[in-house]
Amino acid sequence: MDDQELIRAGFRMVLEEAADISVVGEAGDGAEAVGLAGHLRPDVILMDVRMPGTDGIEATRQVVAETPASRVLILTTFDLDEYAFTALRYGASGFLLKDVPPAQLIAAVRTVAAGDAVVAPSVTRRLLDAYASQLPDLRGGGEPAPAPAGLDVLTSREREILVEVAAGLSNREIAAKLFVAEATVKTHLGRILTKLDLRDRVQAVVLAYQSGLVRPGH
Repeated sequence: MDDQELIRAGFRMVLEEAADISVVGEAGDGAEAVGLAGHLRPDVILMDVRMPGTDGIEATRQVVAETPASRVLILTTFDLDEYAFTALRYGASGFLLKDVPPAQLIAAVRTVAAGDAVVAPSVTRRLLDAYASQLPDLRGGGEPAPAPAGLDVLTSREREILVEVAAGLSNREIAAKLFVAEATVKTHLGRILTKLDLRDRVQAVVLAYQSGLVRPGH
């Protein structure tokens, strides 16, 4: 969803080159995007941040709330966009830069459709460090969000894994640091997501910051 028709056409052309991806709709503003999401229920939505009327951030909040089966990928021009971070808090599954190479765009859509996130761990850390202490916790209507649920449901190893995820490490890097198999890290992360009722790695990182387990800049 993008307010510039030429950009939408470019994304459509790239995506339709993949045999397993179909573009089912396009929207020029956030309100139209929300309406189409409810009607078409796509697996993945590419959402521009800055659009006329209802912007991509509010549209993301509404889509996640009203059409939770559709996962949102935010499109930004700059890799440190405070609006993109807010969208992650609202439930987006990650973000892409608008100049993303075609192969990476296709891979990202596939990854998100499979239930994972596409924000690179190092970029997630930069976003959180830059904005976690500045942005309010918001839910629909602009009210303060309640304090996050406690992390006492996690084992000590799961908490350790969560800290490393929030520090920006990939599964392979965590495995090397903790001297365990990469598959073990993946299993622990899956349990963390299940226990905390989180959708993906991005939400786990956000919760780690919101709960105080990790602080910006540390």
